[in-house]
Amino acid sequence: MSTTTNDLEAKRLGLMHELFPGASLFGVLLDPKFPSTARQAAELRAAASTIGQPLSFLNASTDAELDAALAALRQPRVTAMLLLGNPFFDTNRSKIIAFATQQKLPAMYHFREYVVDGGLMSYGTSLAEAYREVGVYAAKILNGAKPSDLPVLQSTKFELVVNLKTAKTLGLTIPATFLSLADELID
Repeated sequence: MSTTTNDLEAKRLGLMHELFPGASLFGVLLDPKFPSTARQAAELRAAASTIGQPLSFLNASTDAELDAALAALRQPRVTAMLLLGNPFFDTNRSKIIAFATQQKLPAMYHFREYVVDGGLMSYGTSLAEAYREVGVYAAKILNGAKPSDLPVLQSTKFELVVNLKTAKTLGLTIPATFLSLADELID
C-alpha cells in the first residue's frame, strides 16, 4: 500500500490560500532530513508562485530545531502554518498543535489525526481506508495468494477534515462554501 501523503502539499497550500486569500505569509515547517522534503518544498514553491502566496520555510529535524522554528512562527506577518508530512512531526503532533492553538495560528496538517487532537484542518490520505486495504491484502495472502502476484495499491480516498471547535477557539469564521468541501466536520 502506497499512501500519497507527501504528494499533496500543493493541494494543502491551495486549500489554505482559499481560506485565507489575503494572507501575508504562510509559515511552512519542514524536516530537511526527510527524504522527500526537497521535492515537497520545490512543489510548494512552484504552487505558491502560481498563486502569488509568500512562504517562509522553517527547518526542524530535532527537538531544539522544532522549538526554534515554532518561535520563528511567532512573527506577526505569519498568517497560517502548513506542516509538511513526515514522521518527526507526527511524533511531535501534540506539541505542534498546542503551539498553533496557543498562538491562534491556523494550521493545515496532512492527517485527520491532527484535527481529531485539536488541529484546525487536514487534507490527506484516509489512514483508516489504507489500513482497511492492507487488511484485504493480508486476507488474500492468508488465503493463498502470492504477494509477488499482487499489485501495489495507492491510496485513492482523500479527506478534508475541519475542527469547528478549534476554528472557534482561533476566532475564525470558516465560510459555508469552504465547509461544504469538507468530508468531515469535528465539533
